[in-house]
Amino acid sequence: MLVAGCYPKPKLYEGDALQPSGSAGSTGSSSGMSGTDQTLSNEHTVIVEEVLDTDKYSYLFVSENGDKFWIAIPRKEIVIGGTYHYQGGLLKRNFESKEYNRVFETIYLVSDVDPQSVNSDLSSVPNAAGHVTTKQVPVNIVPVEGSVRLSDIFSNRTKYQGKVVKVTGKCVKVNPMIMGRNWVHIQDGSGNGLDLTVTTAEHVHVDDVVSFEGLIALNKDFGAGYKYDIIMEQATLK
Repeated sequence: MLVAGCYPKPKLYEGDALQPSGSAGSTGSSSGMSGTDQTLSNEHTVIVEEVLDTDKYSYLFVSENGDKFWIAIPRKEIVIGGTYHYQGGLLKRNFESKEYNRVFETIYLVSDVDPQSVNSDLSSVPNAAGHVTTKQVPVNIVPVEGSVRLSDIFSNRTKYQGKVVKVTGKCVKVNPMIMGRNWVHIQDGSGNGLDLTVTTAEHVHVDDVVSFEGLIALNKDFGAGYKYDIIMEQATLK
């Protein structure tokens, strides 16, 4: 089977501040991720030519304006021949997939693809202040016992700063394995525009309703314009 190294690549942007740790288990059961990681910016419109599914992830062989390359997303039903859009991504070199006993010379780790253009909403794009926003999804989540509503956390930030709390919400976006962790956006419908970013080693998918327990931190700056007034870190699934 062909590997992505046989084809030209989209334009790349250096992303030292957002490089993953290179640890196993990022996309698929993988190891041997040597070489430099880079970020892939701007919206991309691709046609899917091949799909390789694993238990948790899908590898997609795609074409864009004559260029052909591999991308990896959390597992999702994908139509071969379909047109999809995505934004952002990280380049990995010599990426090993144990499920398929092969090494992708180059592959892009992408949080998700969608038949709808990502420019039609606020899909995880840093704004002028450096804050990351996501599309507001109508949700009305019933919290599990012991969970704190997002409206309470956002309204009483200093009260929860440095404390471990539990939240319940719907996953609306996932950015896998950036700086060695997964970045999950959850909403619970308790307030207008409330979207909590959660960093975790756990694997969840868009549309999953989950309960996380983690440490609340304020005014976190990860560099490259990625700043968070409030964030949950070191979260585990409950």
